[in-house]
Amino acid sequence: MKRNYKMTISYDGTRFYGWERQPGKDMTIQGKLESVLSKMTGVTDSDKVNVIGAGRTDAGVHARAMTANVVLDTDKTESEIRDYMNTYLPEDISVNEVRACSDRFHARYNAIGKTYRYTCWYGASKPVFDRKYVTVLDKEPDVDRMQKASEYLIGTHDFKSFCGNSHMKKSTVRCVDNIKIERSGNYIRLYFHGNGFLQNMVRILTGTLLEVGYGNIEPEQVKEILEACDRQKAGPTARPEGLCMMKVDY
Repeated sequence: MKRNYKMTISYDGTRFYGWERQPGKDMTIQGKLESVLSKMTGVTDSDKVNVIGAGRTDAGVHARAMTANVVLDTDKTESEIRDYMNTYLPEDISVNEVRACSDRFHARYNAIGKTYRYTCWYGASKPVFDRKYVTVLDKEPDVDRMQKASEYLIGTHDFKSFCGNSHMKKSTVRCVDNIKIERSGNYIRLYFHGNGFLQNMVRILTGTLLEVGYGNIEPEQVKEILEACDRQKAGPTARPEGLCMMKVDY
């Protein structure tokens, strides 16, 4: 019997070309999930198994709790589906939970909020054991300046200046309701919560705030960058390895 299933997934994105399946590229999170589920259900055409993610993380980006849904025709229980997937998925992808859900549930369209974390490291030593999950900075940023600048980004705005897709045809208006920047030892962590994020948006926001922290941009200029709706006005796109999707709200 066909049912819709909601899944919570963790993955280390280091080896992958991102979430979304891509022609000619085997190493995508969505592609790996669909391949295993096709094998489990006996579907010979993997295109008939469509795993829908709450977001489309970029190449090299990680997730602690990506939410996805998929319609499956199987007699297996929820725990049996989870265990089967974890047996055959590579070691850097884990299905943490599988639950049958409403036929109307859609992981992307029903999401009302997402939390991302970007982790930086600055210091004389090296983050040997965290090197795949942090971005190492060449110089120390001023976190207070960064937090001050972040206040101009809070609210519902057109974030076109912070969108990596210059050909975006859909609305670039989003609501970011919280940005928190914390320093703990050598770690600097930026937390972003909003109702949705554009392509590369969190990485461009991070790159821009770091430029503020370095003194290359004044905190007040972030308001001007936002209002310009011009990607060229914002800072660089921060590297992918420091970014992790933390949670999806429904």
